Amino acid sequence: MTVQDPATRSLPYRGRFAPSPTGALHLGSLLVAVASWLRARSRDGAWLVRIEDIDPPRERVGASAGILATLAAFGLASDEPVLFQSGRSAAYERALQRLIAAGRAFPCRCSRQDVLARGGHHGRCSPDAGSKPDPAWRLLAPTAPVVFDDLWQGRQVQDVAATEGDFVIRRSDGLWAYQLAVVVDDHFQGITEVVRGSDLLASTARQIAVQKALGLPTPAYLHLPVLLDDDGRKLSKQNLALPVDAGDPLPALRRVLAILGMPAAVRAGTGPPSRMLAAAVGHFAFDRLPRGADLCSATWQALANR
Repeated sequence: MTVQDPATRSLPYRGRFAPSPTGALHLGSLLVAVASWLRARSRDGAWLVRIEDIDPPRERVGASAGILATLAAFGLASDEPVLFQSGRSAAYERALQRLIAAGRAFPCRCSRQDVLARGGHHGRCSPDAGSKPDPAWRLLAPTAPVVFDDLWQGRQVQDVAATEGDFVIRRSDGLWAYQLAVVVDDHFQGITEVVRGSDLLASTARQIAVQKALGLPTPAYLHLPVLLDDDGRKLSKQNLALPVDAGDPLPALRRVLAILGMPAAVRAGTGPPSRMLAAAVGHFAFDRLPRGADLCSATWQALANR
């Protein structure tokens, strides 16, 4: 299944930043927020914020409000009301029912142990197979590899059936899986291009499979390199990456703009962050972005300090 340039690319640009409320924003997530904002502004488009709060066991109390306050401190405000996925269950249910009616989704009672016994990924199973009392719902994986062109990482070929098998779109505990929710909400918000970290590149083929099963357009994708810590791990909330300082935003903003290749004159600006961001819009271009799927600590820190 090859994905050509989608028709959505001829529509007015609409981008988004969609954090999960599992902790405070760190430098890696700020990099994605700023890059996606600059990309939208450089295309005279809209930039939206979505809080992906569909996994309550992983969420931290107050994280959503903290993320939005931090974005505001850095001059980043959604052009439309913030969308919270926790209020979108009815839309996900409608999408699931469409997939069931089309014969593209099926119930599955397989546990992790059941899947491991099959070699580590799920294949076809009968509705009464598995050991869980309550079923998850899985999407039938596409039979052909998914091929798409990422605007920064290049051509991607992912054989979902071989690497993932039929994948979960609603969990057995009743919570919605990311792969379904993100597709439904990108379409609902009219997103024409997704700018996010390359740690999510492996999810893209599954999301394209959901889009095709639902008959939805595919947005363009641009996966930025992720920042690694001194131990080679992605900067993340799970790895206890330090949060950016919303009370003194300019130092972190200057570091992010340096990583994105902004000229020193832009980074030397003073005043509110919104002024520095506005000055950076005219300099944002693909050829200023760092190449690769990730940036080691020494590389991005050298870029940030130039």
